[in-house]
Amino acid sequence: MNSPSFFSELKRRNVIRMAGLYLVGAWLLTQVASTVLPMYGAPAWLPRSIVTLLAIGFLPALIFSWIFELTPEGLKRDEKLPIEKSIGPKIGRRMDRMIIVVLLLALAYFAFDKFMLTPRREMAQLFPATIGAAGQKSIALLPFENLSEDKANAYFADGIQEEILTRLAKIGDLKVISRTSTRQYQSKPGNLPEIAKQLGVANILEGSVQKAADQVRVNVQLINAQTDSHLWADSYDRKLIDIFAVESEIAKAIAESLQAKLTGQDQQTASNKPTNNPDAYDAYLRGLAAEGDQLHSVYAMEKAAYFYELATQLDPSFALAWSRLCRVDLDMYVSPNDPTGARLEAGKRALEMAQKLAPNSPETMLALADYQALALTDYELAKSTYQRVSRMLPSSSSVPVSLARIARRQGHWDEAVTYYEQALVLDPRNTDLLSGAAGNYADLRQFDAARKLSDRALEILPNDPDLMAGKAATYQGEGNLQPAAKLLSNVKADNPSLVVFSLKIWQLKLERNFEEAVRLLQDRIAHYHFGSELEKGAFTTQLALTQYQAGDRTGAAIAAEEARKILEPLCKDQPDNHFSSVCLSRAYALLGDKSSAVKEAERALTLRSTSQHAAVRPGMEENLAVIRTIVGENTDAISILTRLLKIPYLNFDAPTPITGALLRLDPAWDPLRSDASFQKLCEENPR
Repeated sequence: MNSPSFFSELKRRNVIRMAGLYLVGAWLLTQVASTVLPMYGAPAWLPRSIVTLLAIGFLPALIFSWIFELTPEGLKRDEKLPIEKSIGPKIGRRMDRMIIVVLLLALAYFAFDKFMLTPRREMAQLFPATIGAAGQKSIALLPFENLSEDKANAYFADGIQEEILTRLAKIGDLKVISRTSTRQYQSKPGNLPEIAKQLGVANILEGSVQKAADQVRVNVQLINAQTDSHLWADSYDRKLIDIFAVESEIAKAIAESLQAKLTGQDQQTASNKPTNNPDAYDAYLRGLAAEGDQLHSVYAMEKAAYFYELATQLDPSFALAWSRLCRVDLDMYVSPNDPTGARLEAGKRALEMAQKLAPNSPETMLALADYQALALTDYELAKSTYQRVSRMLPSSSSVPVSLARIARRQGHWDEAVTYYEQALVLDPRNTDLLSGAAGNYADLRQFDAARKLSDRALEILPNDPDLMAGKAATYQGEGNLQPAAKLLSNVKADNPSLVVFSLKIWQLKLERNFEEAVRLLQDRIAHYHFGSELEKGAFTTQLALTQYQAGDRTGAAIAAEEARKILEPLCKDQPDNHFSSVCLSRAYALLGDKSSAVKEAERALTLRSTSQHAAVRPGMEENLAVIRTIVGENTDAISILTRLLKIPYLNFDAPTPITGALLRLDPAWDPLRSDASFQKLCEENPR
């Protein structure tokens, strides 16, 4: 038989179609089996067996297709069937349709796997401790009781707890809850089963620390909260210089009690002695306590930076203190209060010292990732470093939190939701984290989901002003001002939170209570001790804008001129600070300097023009719309607003992106209300 007739027979007998259908169908079956079977606890050999059987069956299927043909009377050998009675072409057309259907199913599964399953599998590999319900190898460390006669030594007990927790967090076989979720509990509470349920763990560690001069006593007990049984307990009386050995022994004893597998690397990192200088370590512990005093408060960060700096002065080889100092400096650099070159340079110097002393430690790598994300804004490089850190610190919530914030900045909103969920498994009662996750939902205009997270946080810290303000913001975004007003009713001019006070002013403006808004702003500017000139300049600009919207053009011009005097030097000294640039553009607009106002607003846009600022750039565009409205360029302003209503973003003015409700309530858009295009925009966006 020559080649052409042989291949024509393959085609006539549908052997080629059978091969295609078999291969595509087998691929789809194996992919689905490898995904679904493990979900139902199937043994690992079952998916492999399916693949093996399908591979073995390929050749027999082709032989069967060559030898037999399906007829209305059943299967018959092809060689005994007259050509005129063959229905091979009809069967072939059916097989063509089957191949198309299977191909479409395979493409659908491929897309589902790539965009849904693969990211979740990658996160499961990065954060294995966060997957599934609390197992027997899960633990939370409650605050250690300070038994020292000097109650000022409370920082020491906090620091010892944090250091033991950090060592445990490096053990890949354990799930360890972050200190930010446990610090709200008492040292020895009576309701351990309920606490364990709230934290999602099976075991609780209680402890106490007593320090007198250079002597330290540490008592610890490990309790299975589900059975209320003591698994292990011990006491340690040591010199202060030997406290590291105590921390290591406790971490190892806990791991052994919970039957966690300790690799050689786990044992080595658990035994590390970061410094030989007890005074340096004492300063370091004070820094840790300062960080925990008030999450993300620039004043707490300044205090922490002071103690970490002191620790490095007392022991210049203290790599752990250098890495912590770097991260605190970077936190302050990205805050509105100290975005200076000097602060950034301090963070860079601390990182370089940590890299010189301990280049491969997880703490140094975490500081490096923070620097790449916050200073360099090289998010792809930072993500790669964070993923490396996640394998070194599998129970640290810092990594998924940082990845969530990067995803949010890049405008990858759904990815940010997933990372926040991962972080909340390890840090379920961290109100700062709950607020961040709620804010992400608010940026997506998913206000119901945001409020659920706010309510979770308020269950932990009832009547907390920051949390109440965050919930109020979700009502404001919907235009539901009554519940928002109730949540913000106690906010005064001296409220220490910039965000809370700004939300109060925003509420009053939405209510058209300009008189009260102006009074509060004037009171704050006159009497409040601002953390920086930028903060004072921002509120002075806010006062000028509020007076302008209230119809007080003279007062607005006076305040705008004062703001200009504050902000122009800042913009010159900090040319990359978009926040000061936005404020200055408004001061110019309120002074009637149209050219300078538009130029400064567009400069703020260029400072946030790359894909790395995808979430922030629309906020700069909204500011440009405000400027265009003030200077009378209504058409351009409406064009910007039309686009912004369709996308999520981080707002500069309001706590949420612009919504249809805010279009109708915000006095910033009053000059547009007679415009038919604006009226149509409001009608098309009822919410």
